[in-house]
Amino acid sequence: MKVKDIMTGAVVSLNSTDSVERAAELMKEHNIGAVPVCEGDKVIGIITDRDIALRSVAAGEDSKSQSVREIMSSNPVTGTPDMDIQDASRVMSERQIRRLPIVDSENLVGMVSLGDIAVSPKLNEEAEQALSSISEPSTPEF
Repeated sequence: MKVKDIMTGAVVSLNSTDSVERAAELMKEHNIGAVPVCEGDKVIGIITDRDIALRSVAAGEDSKSQSVREIMSSNPVTGTPDMDIQDASRVMSERQIRRLPIVDSENLVGMVSLGDIAVSPKLNEEAEQALSSISEPSTPEF
């Protein structure tokens, strides 16, 4: 099975100059936890609800004036529509990510999440293995 068979095709995105507040509003409106950051259709980063909590709110920043560029993860790992689901799951597991932007010729065309993989009965084992690796605790920085 290919990523294009299970990915979400209608993906909202942000510009790097958008505010962190705008990112949070989009996440709330669409009930999602991550938004790709694009220049045109090219993915240059990704911002997650965790980024907002840790890099903005916990740091005491003003989400209305802070730009997405300041807290996004640059150069995110991406997949392709023709990628095998098992390969996508392996990448997500190895990189400890729950969401994978899908690009075709460098243009954002979709998003696949661990949840997308988990809801397919044939892919339940891949999702379980990926979640196990993704959920491994990292060593805290002191």
